[in-house]
Parts: sequence; C-alpha cells; structure tokens
Amino acid sequence: MAGRSHRMRVIFMGTPQAAVPTLQRLLESGHEVIAVFTQPDRPVGRHQVLTPPPVKEVAQAHGLPVYQPEKLKTNEEVQALIRALSPEVIVVVAYGKILPGWLLGIPPLGCVNVHFSLLPKYRGAAPVPWAIAMGETVTGVTTMLMDEGLDTGPILLQRACEIGPEETAPEVTERLAHMGAELLVETLEGLREGRIEPRPQEEAQASYAPLLRREHGWVDWTLRAEAIRNRIRGFQPWPGAWTTLRGARLILWKAQLESPPSGEETSFLPGTISAIERDAFVVVCGEGTRLCITEVQLEGRRRLPAGEFLKGARLSVGLRLGQEAPPDDRP
Repeated sequence: MAGRSHRMRVIFMGTPQAAVPTLQRLLESGHEVIAVFTQPDRPVGRHQVLTPPPVKEVAQAHGLPVYQPEKLKTNEEVQALIRALSPEVIVVVAYGKILPGWLLGIPPLGCVNVHFSLLPKYRGAAPVPWAIAMGETVTGVTTMLMDEGLDTGPILLQRACEIGPEETAPEVTERLAHMGAELLVETLEGLREGRIEPRPQEEAQASYAPLLRREHGWVDWTLRAEAIRNRIRGFQPWPGAWTTLRGARLILWKAQLESPPSGEETSFLPGTISAIERDAFVVVCGEGTRLCITEVQLEGRRRLPAGEFLKGARLSVGLRLGQEAPPDDRP
C-alpha cells in the first residue's frame, strides 16, 4: 500500500471490463480517485437492455462520483468541472473517446494512458485482436503521456509478455489488464519522484490496430491455414472469423492446423472441404495448407462442437465455403 504521502488526486477515465483492474489497483494503492468518467449506458443484447459500463458499476460500488458525458471536446460544463477538480494526473484506460487538447493540459503530471501493446506497434482501438490476428507471439503493455495524436505520445514504461499459441483475444486482454494495472501504479510513483524520462516513439516502427468491423472477420481461404487460425483466435468475441455456407454466415470458433495426408486429392480450391471426420471437418487453405475446424456457429444459432454441427449440416467433401462475394472493405 502506498503511504499517505504518496496519495495523488486522480481522475480515472475508462469504460470496459479491461479498464476495471486499473481502477481497482488505484484504489488499493491509496490514491484519491476524485472522479470517474466513462461512456454513457448503452443498449446491449437481443433485447437491447440499457446496460452500464463495467467501470461505472465498480466506481459506484466504491462510492466514487461518476460522469458519463456524450461529448468532451465542446462541453464547457465538463471542462469547468475538471478544472475545478484540480487533478494531479488523469489516468485513461480504454475510455473510448479522443481527449481534446484543453483536457491534456490540465493535470500537472499529464494524462497517462495504459495501452495494450508495445507501442509504437498496434496504435489504435483494437491492439490485442490485431496483434494475435497478425501472428505476433509477443505483446505487452505501455504507459504513455497522451498528446493529441492517436497513441503517439511519449512512452513512460513498458512490460512485454508472450502470446500463447492457443490464446484468444479475450484471454490475452484479461492478462494485459492486470499487467497494466500494476504498471500504471509503478508509473505514477516514477512520475511523482521524477524517476521516469519520457521517450518519444519511433515513427518508423509504428503500426495500427483499427476499430474492428464485421468485414474484418471475413475469412480469405487463399491465406495459409496458420494465418486464418490466427484470425480465429484474434477476432473473438466479435466480429468472429467467418465464412459462408450456402449463403449463411458461419463463424469459426476453434481450429487446428492439419497436415495433408499423402495421396489426398490436391486439386481442391481454397475453401473446399477436403475431409470430414467424426468431430471435425478439414478445409483447404492457401498453398495447399489445411485447417481442421472443431467448433462453429451458424448465423442465428448457438456455438457447437463441429461433431454436433455435422449431424445436421449436410456437409460433403468437395463442398466449397465462402462462395459469396467478399465484403468490399475487407482488410
């Protein structure tokens, strides 16, 4: 626990579950969280139930004042409020809004962002899904001083970790959320004591992780099986890596790499089912590689092990998936 001399006046800005560990760690470490800003409640699910963000629920459970403005940039009321609160630092974790310039200059120690990548790689809204989808085996967490660019500010501290070969985006995100919480507390102590020298990012090394759209999940069967499997792991829970089966969207939830058996038909086009097993089916991918699909979900249905799906799916060797035209703005 930080001593009372270490207490800092902190405004916290965050929205999803991934931001919750940092808020909780701030409270545990003795800092004074004077306000929490989060996104407005949104309709969720099939029945569109108005649902508060996870950060709001945790903040209210601790008796913290919560603010949910629709806009920041031109909101004079919010600007006056934040100036009156006089925060020493503003901590931002997946808030979901771009901070305006007037806000960045208010806290003496700046606005510190916890970003789930090793910047300057994977700047943007979806760093974990894209890192996995692109086949990265290492990622990490960065704390940075925010500027008016998109994750372009000076780096404060970083921690790296491996991505397991079976890990999915939700699993990696949960791990990074806890790593980021610890790194943030360490960062605040370092800033307060003047031990951290912010360093500029190397622009030549920058890459981007844009907000995911449904089109990003479309499976291009001409890619190698490993690349497709990375997308299956990375694009969970949404938009999912998906193809089409007789015009219906088919989400691929789990798959393994498969070696083509000797003597198997080699003239199959990518996307063609080359084998059907008791609990899986095999699809031809780019360069003759094979992907063994073990869990799927047909549009409007529930997730099923492939073996159960096969009982009613009427699949056959030679059937080609993804025959419909691909989305126009796929990556």
